[in-house]
Amino acid sequence: MADKGYDSSSFARVIAELGAEVVVPSRSNAKQPRLIDENLYKDQNKIERFFNRIKHYRRIATRYDKTASSFLAFLHLAAAMTLLL
Repeated sequence: MADKGYDSSSFARVIAELGAEVVVPSRSNAKQPRLIDENLYKDQNKIERFFNRIKHYRRIATRYDKTASSFLAFLHLAAAMTLLL
């Protein structure tokens, strides 16, 4: 999923060649607007808001943990705390 800034035929072609669905809305002045799944595009907002919330935890944003396992553990904790709030 991407924003309208990634609306180009070459970018959409690369996505389609990889076997993924193109869920980039066309710009308002496009000559041939692309049909997209609106529900799938709206889910992008939920994902972006979630990542924005967990980045408020400085420990995640700056990657203080030395090991991948301790970083992942705190990431799980921050995700749980975010979902509970």
